[in-house]
Amino acid sequence: MAWKNPWYNPDYPHHLPDGFCNVEPDLRQSGDVKRWRRERKANGLPLPPQAGYAAFINQWWRPAQLDEAGDGVWWLGHATLLLRLHGRYLLTDPVFSTRASPLQFLGPQRKTPPALALEHLPPLDAVLISHNHYDHLDLHSVRAIHRRFPDACFYVPLGLGRWFRQHGIRNVRERDWWQGASADKFTFTAVPARHWSMRTLWDRNRSLWCGWVIESPALRFWFCGDSGESRLLATIGQRLGPLDAAAIPIGAFEPRWFMANHHMGPQEAVTLWRDIGRPLAVPIHWGAFELADESLDTPPRELMAQLKHDNERETLFFPRRMGEFVSLVRNK
Repeated sequence: MAWKNPWYNPDYPHHLPDGFCNVEPDLRQSGDVKRWRRERKANGLPLPPQAGYAAFINQWWRPAQLDEAGDGVWWLGHATLLLRLHGRYLLTDPVFSTRASPLQFLGPQRKTPPALALEHLPPLDAVLISHNHYDHLDLHSVRAIHRRFPDACFYVPLGLGRWFRQHGIRNVRERDWWQGASADKFTFTAVPARHWSMRTLWDRNRSLWCGWVIESPALRFWFCGDSGESRLLATIGQRLGPLDAAAIPIGAFEPRWFMANHHMGPQEAVTLWRDIGRPLAVPIHWGAFELADESLDTPPRELMAQLKHDNERETLFFPRRMGEFVSLVRNK
């Protein structure tokens, strides 16, 4: 019997009777996955960073120090961000394992370590999940966080709550696009993204994907999650209010004929950054896992080149080191 979407609403264009979808047309065609894998293998991609992995880590990684004061964010690697807002600690897409895979011996292997170890995380109030891919939702990490911080609430897109409950985590709040949840003095709103979901061969697009806007008493922060270019992204600030800061993905973007459907590259990221008003922004989704054809050092290099080409000052949106603290305290 075919699976039926229990949340289906025909008035929502991203809902389907049997799952969820993007509002934009799918750019991929049948056979594209096999073609990409064949070309990738034939060309020996991805290549190592230009100066090698050790030099890349030395340039782009440092251990996170939690002794800085005030509101701020630490990029711990890939899409994992530790935020401190209004004295509370929040975490996005926690992946601390050595592979982005259901298997410990197969799948994309981490090339740079997390900038902060799981056991050194501060007390967490909330964890935000963008979707269920293994490089964004890691069972080992989630279980460890739940054991250490059983009161932390997990905010997840629609359809993903069941996965958490199956693993003994009950403090879960599911949200559809544009639905918010309030806690203490915070509001967490799930917002659109252009992506997809899948953890097994049988659950493709049965749970939603999203970004999150976190509104604290002092500021509004957008965690984009994983997304390709979409007309909906620029409407987020228009609908929820001006964005003070954002985390925007720039990696896993080559080849464009295959990856553009679900991943932004540096060019699209700069355009989006301008469209949302040039807030303080942290580039994410690069530097940890080799998920596409570009080398680990290509996204930051191309981001800086794109900013220079567009005559944009590299003061608010530029590559950060994993583990670096970015203050979110606004100058009065």
